[in-house]
Amino acid sequence: MTTSVLISPTRTRTSVPLADIGRLKEGAKVGAAVLAVLVLATVSMFVGVSDVSFSRLVAGDAAAWDILWISRLPRTLSVVLAGMAVAVSGLIMQLMSRNRFVEPSMVGTVESATLGILVITVALPSAPLLGKMGFAAVFALVGTWVFLTIIRQLPTRNTLMVPLVGIMLGGVIAAVTTFFAYKYDLLQTLNSWMIGDFSGVLRGRYELLWLVGILTLIGYFAADRFTVAGMGADFTTNLGLNYKAIMRLGMTIVALISAVVVTTVGAIPFLGLVVPNLVSMIFGDNLRRAVPWTAVFGAALVLICDIISRTIRFPYEVPVGMVMSVLGAIMFLALLLKRRSKISA
Repeated sequence: MTTSVLISPTRTRTSVPLADIGRLKEGAKVGAAVLAVLVLATVSMFVGVSDVSFSRLVAGDAAAWDILWISRLPRTLSVVLAGMAVAVSGLIMQLMSRNRFVEPSMVGTVESATLGILVITVALPSAPLLGKMGFAAVFALVGTWVFLTIIRQLPTRNTLMVPLVGIMLGGVIAAVTTFFAYKYDLLQTLNSWMIGDFSGVLRGRYELLWLVGILTLIGYFAADRFTVAGMGADFTTNLGLNYKAIMRLGMTIVALISAVVVTTVGAIPFLGLVVPNLVSMIFGDNLRRAVPWTAVFGAALVLICDIISRTIRFPYEVPVGMVMSVLGAIMFLALLLKRRSKISA
């Protein structure tokens, strides 16, 4: 009689789940991107007319340290915060409208915020910055709601029809704003709100931008809900979520970010349009994954524009919004051509 002996295989090595490896790789990529942003931020702090060099700081030069703390560091922080927030608000707007060709400055949100600031400036010239921001947020919220209401009434949700409606709505609001600015001799002030410019950022005049950092975090934690809401009202309701509540949250985030940025540094065009599309092409449409990348890319792009704006006509300075308009238009055209080549292939 023979006896069979069963030998159980032993594990000679510890296997690492593929999901953990993927998360480690993703974390390494995000870490490298954040490091690149830190490098750009460091360069930004040492670029300018005033001589603020590393050697002067190490030597304890009081004037150099004053410039760094009062002007350079606040400016760099405001660039990073505004870039992150505007890019993320563009991503949220694209999900709410289910269209990749819109952003807050193309759907009347930014124009409405500007109108709100103008109204409060005319009615209460001595109103504090926080009050102007609140008034701008209310107007931006109404403008966003009007846009979303209009596109819901369209018989067919054509890809190009949605941004055209937004551009027309923004044009009407901008025309009304310009009329009242001309009437009350505030055209020069209006231009400062319409073109993003960080040259006037100083310590004590940028702290409102920390609010948009908080709003960006809220957008990240609500990313899953925005992803579901982007599928439509019926799909969202079938999953047991409140579609209207999610849309209200998205509109509030977009309106507040637009109001704070316009009030503090002015509008930054194309940023909320280009960055989400670029991130979508590289990393896909998972919003929980896309939000950090959108924030990092947004901060990096505005930092690059800020450095260019201070060096292209040195010692003079070009508004960041102007540089972003040119660079953003070129990048968006390149993205469109790349998408077209992929479709034709």
